[in-house]
Amino acid sequence: MGIFSFFKKDKTPQQAEALDKGLSKTKQSVFGKISRAVAGKSKVDDEVLDNLEEVLITSDVGTDTTLRIIERIEARVAKDKYVGTDELNRILKEEVGAMLAENHDSDFQDIEPDKDGNPYVIMVVGVNGVGKTTTIGKLAHMFTEAGKKVYLGAADTFRAAAVEQLDIWGERVGVPVIKQKMGADPASVAFDTLASAKANHADVAIIDTAGRLHNKINLMNELAKIRKVMDKVVPGAPHEVLLVLDGSTGQNAFEQAAQFSKATQITALAITKLDGTAKGGVVLGVSDRFKIPVKYIGIGEGIDDLQIFDKASFVESLFG
Repeated sequence: MGIFSFFKKDKTPQQAEALDKGLSKTKQSVFGKISRAVAGKSKVDDEVLDNLEEVLITSDVGTDTTLRIIERIEARVAKDKYVGTDELNRILKEEVGAMLAENHDSDFQDIEPDKDGNPYVIMVVGVNGVGKTTTIGKLAHMFTEAGKKVYLGAADTFRAAAVEQLDIWGERVGVPVIKQKMGADPASVAFDTLASAKANHADVAIIDTAGRLHNKINLMNELAKIRKVMDKVVPGAPHEVLLVLDGSTGQNAFEQAAQFSKATQITALAITKLDGTAKGGVVLGVSDRFKIPVKYIGIGEGIDDLQIFDKASFVESLFG
C-alpha cells in the first residue's frame, strides 16, 4: 500500500483537532474581520462584498484570488436573490472549496519504487529560514511510519548548519543521511545519495538543496545541474520538486513561489509555520495563483505536526 493511501483517508479526530488548533490565529482574525464587515447588515449587498474583499486581501489571500472569490459570491447572491449575512460563512466555505477543487487534482501518485526498483526521488527547495530542513525531517518520519525505507541527501553544502540539522533529524528519525564536506558540489551529494538509496533498496530519497545562491542565474544553474545528475542515476528523477514556503511571511511567500517557479519546475508546495500566524489565507492564494498543489502544511513544532493537506478539511477548519 502506497504512502498516498493517506490522502484517501479522512483525518482522525486528533488530526482534525490539531488542524483547528494550528489555524486558530487565522480563523480568529478572519472571523473578527468578517464580523466587522457585516456589522449592522442583514443581507449580503455591495457594501458587504466590498468589505469582504478587504477582509480577504488583508488576510493574505491575495488580490487575484480574492477577486475570484468575490465574483463567485456575487453570482451566488444574484442567483439566490436574498442572502442573509448569517449565511456568509457557509457560502464562503462552499465557494472557496469549489474554487480550490477546480485548480488542481488532489490525488497524488503513490510514493513507491519504480518498476526497476529505483527509489522515488523528492528534491526540496526553498529559501533559508522557511523550515525546509525541518520539513524534510518530518517527511522522513511520516514515510518511515508508513513503512518506507528513506535516505536523505545533505546537498545544501553552502551552510554547515544545514548539514548538521539534517544529521540531527536523521538520527532522530532513524534514517541514513548522505553528506560530504562543507562546500562540496551539491550535485555530487545528490549522486551519492541516489546511488546509496538504489544499492540499499530504499523506497524514497529526499534531497535538501541550498536555500539561496547569490543570484537567480546561479540558483537556476545549480538546480538544473542537480536534476541532470539525478536523472542519470535514477531515470526520471526527481519525481517531485517540493517548494517549502513560510506561511507566516504572508505576501512574501507569493514572491518566493514566483522566483522558484522561474528557477525550476515546482510540482508541489509545503507551507509551514501556520500555527504561529494569522496569515493562513496565504495557503488559498498561493495554491490558486500558481496552480501548484499544496501537498503538506506545518501546523506546529512537533514531529507529527506536518499534515497532508486536504482542501475540504482546511476550508472547513477555516470557515466552518
